[in-house]
Amino acid sequence: MRRAPGPALPEWVDPRDLDQSVRVALRGLDSRNADTVARHLVAAGGLVDDEPELALEHARAARDRASRIAAVREAVGVAAYHAGDYAEAARELRAYARMSGDDSYRAVLADCERALGRPENALRLVQEALGTEPGDDELVELRLVEAGARQDLGETAAAALVLEAALGGRPTPAALVTPDLGQLRLATAYAELLDARGEEELAGEWFAAIAAADPDDLTGVAALFAEEESEDDGDEDETEADEEFVVDGSAADDEAADQADDDVDEEQPGVPTDVAAADSPVTGTTEISGVEFADVDFGDVSADDIEAEVAELLGETPPPVERDHTRLFQEAPGRDNPEQEPPTD
Repeated sequence: MRRAPGPALPEWVDPRDLDQSVRVALRGLDSRNADTVARHLVAAGGLVDDEPELALEHARAARDRASRIAAVREAVGVAAYHAGDYAEAARELRAYARMSGDDSYRAVLADCERALGRPENALRLVQEALGTEPGDDELVELRLVEAGARQDLGETAAAALVLEAALGGRPTPAALVTPDLGQLRLATAYAELLDARGEEELAGEWFAAIAAADPDDLTGVAALFAEEESEDDGDEDETEADEEFVVDGSAADDEAADQADDDVDEEQPGVPTDVAAADSPVTGTTEISGVEFADVDFGDVSADDIEAEVAELLGETPPPVERDHTRLFQEAPGRDNPEQEPPTD
């Protein structure tokens, strides 16, 4: 059976970077095959944090060539877990445990059960592991999975008790001074639980204490705070810009409206009866070109001038070129033939 070639190997891959114990386990393979498997394992290990999907492809390529080697199955399980393929991760890590006798992935297996929607199975695996007196590092992982499974089941009070006990009982943010990474992770999970329960003020105190005790930001809390502050600043700037736009726009609109009213007042030759100026002397009404106007005292302006201006506004006659009325009777160009229509312009 012809094997699939697998993904292309990066140039930086060097089989000598593989752990010595794994290189020893590969000695039972054909030399060329062992070299290819070693290269894929090195690629998987180098890519698992930044490109877990590609790392999983390399680990699978190694499994296709050496499925009976425990370290290869371990590599596939770890890569699958990071890539979010929890069913494959659980399957491969169980195979690794059977083949090697190493049960150090019990917390990871329990977390896979959580991710697959089986929190009861996760709790069962946690309790089995706790009965064997696990080491400190594994104990932290098991407590985190246990608290998460309790939350999955809606048992938030029980989850809080699990984390509080792991933090020493009745923990306070002030006590989080020089903790190790395990304690920081437990504290982060506890702060997130408090926030989910609506205790935002207390959760904020915990997050601040974690950020202060974690200068290297191994928990990611400081980065989260920075993102939230950046989003808040962006929202404030956008709100201020919107308010400035609305205020300035309103002022500009009002000024433009006032100017338009002034222009209309200056150009309007007569005032309709329903909007006649209150401070103008009205003596009656006059109908000009079908529009009824109030008789307002405009001084020396004659009725004929008013009628001409109204007609011009209504578009009934072309506007005069200038105030020299003698030009209105000049013969337009091309009028040698009386039948010819005058130009439109």
